[in-house]
Amino acid sequence: MIYHVYPRSFLDANGDGVGDLRGISQRIPYLASLGVDALWLSPFFSSPMEDFGYDIRDHTAVDPLFGDLEDFDTLIRTAHSHGLRVLIDYVPNHTSAEHPWFRESRAGPDSHQRDWYIWRDPAPGGGPPNNWITLFGEPAWTQDPESGQYYLHSFLSSMPDLNWRNPAAKKAMFDVARFWLDRGIDGFRVDCAPLLAKDPELPDNPPAPKGATAHHRPMGDYDSQQHIYDQGHPDIHEIYRDFRRLLDSYGEGLDARISMGEIHEYDWSAWSRYFGRDLDEIHLPINFGLLQTPWRAQAIRELVRAVTRVLPSTAVPTWVMGSHDDPRVASRVGTAQAPNAMMLLLTLPGTAILYNGDELGLPNADITPEDIRDPWGLRAPGLSRDPARSPMPWNDGPTAGFTKPGVCPWLPLTLPPGGTAVAQEDDPRSLLRLTRALLDLRRNQPALGLGVIEFLDSPTEVLAYTRSRQPGAESLLITLNLIDRTVPIDQILGGRDWGRSLSTCPAASASGDSLVLAPNEGVIWRPK
Repeated sequence: MIYHVYPRSFLDANGDGVGDLRGISQRIPYLASLGVDALWLSPFFSSPMEDFGYDIRDHTAVDPLFGDLEDFDTLIRTAHSHGLRVLIDYVPNHTSAEHPWFRESRAGPDSHQRDWYIWRDPAPGGGPPNNWITLFGEPAWTQDPESGQYYLHSFLSSMPDLNWRNPAAKKAMFDVARFWLDRGIDGFRVDCAPLLAKDPELPDNPPAPKGATAHHRPMGDYDSQQHIYDQGHPDIHEIYRDFRRLLDSYGEGLDARISMGEIHEYDWSAWSRYFGRDLDEIHLPINFGLLQTPWRAQAIRELVRAVTRVLPSTAVPTWVMGSHDDPRVASRVGTAQAPNAMMLLLTLPGTAILYNGDELGLPNADITPEDIRDPWGLRAPGLSRDPARSPMPWNDGPTAGFTKPGVCPWLPLTLPPGGTAVAQEDDPRSLLRLTRALLDLRRNQPALGLGVIEFLDSPTEVLAYTRSRQPGAESLLITLNLIDRTVPIDQILGGRDWGRSLSTCPAASASGDSLVLAPNEGVIWRPK
């Protein structure tokens, strides 16, 4: 299981109101005790911070806001000493406009790095080369007043897109990966993985059908187009085959360096192609289906079946329930259902990614218009990602232990209903304790990792499935009651003698092996 750390919001060790690498190092024992296998860090590189680190000014330097390379090396050593692997963000689609590469590219059409970025003449009659728009709903082309040409940017105009068809630019980005691999990291999460290969002819994107969404949730003006030509060109697979060869050169098997890919693709056959024809591309294409699927048993069943149906042989699916870009799980499915969401995430076959704070049931923060920091939110307040990025509440101190007393955190703090991490540590009924118990069970029951999943007939309100190492082997049964009332499940148990192993509602478990699920209760059952 991979734990996603958003560094700005994890722990502030130097008292400036922003989380940092030393803060993460201090909390490595917490992650080890939770039972995770690896942590993935969002960007901490040198950056103007116009998009909070995804606009990189120097790929091989730590931004002073987060510390320095010595702090990073300490974090790696600390994590490895606790048996944890470390993955970092790899942002290959674009750089900051302040990056030396773009400064040189912008010097003029004759610059030796001009073709490292995507420059084009105006369209006939003037204006941008095509109709593409950014994720933030703005024109994706900005004109350079000196040359008169336009450069492409899939995000802010201060984040120009790299040209991966230029061999020198590709080599430079591979050298970036080598720099961090040589410092001991265990792999990368590839940001916006499909964006690297646009259609080289740059045709206009067609309009989207009314009501359609490009991702798993409404995206504002970005949803006005079908994003066919500005990402996912077939050339993308050659890039990731080459990237996989680079990773494999650092070790295979237990020593393998791995890649996860941010793949916002909801045609599951197209999504599965990122594994590669011979499992020779991205190790773990991230599947965001659970974030778009209604919180109903039938919808979840259909999603899991659709994903597992297209998996190449021996490929491992990857599941997420929340991220730094999306509403918090507890706010999306409700506080009462958050434990069921955790039980689902940690009992599905494959790799699970847990976003920091979701193990506490942290809800969306209440961000006033004056407190919005997200550049997307500043342009479209209803789409701000800030509510999911509020700082971690560690204890009951004046700043919840995130920063020093009297220091204002970079975003407002919010507390989960179950209390801070320290409070939940002392509460056997807490979501934190449930998460630890689930991870312990997952570690000791191989069937919960790479085993077989089989869905069972069940009442409409209940999601029921078994997990076993192989067909016909002894199973664990998982039953999740997705509504706020009691549901009988004798038909699911089918006359077999099952005993409760773990419940999201410990008080309900105390009543014995009841043939009903309490309201909002999830249970893992073992055969007696």
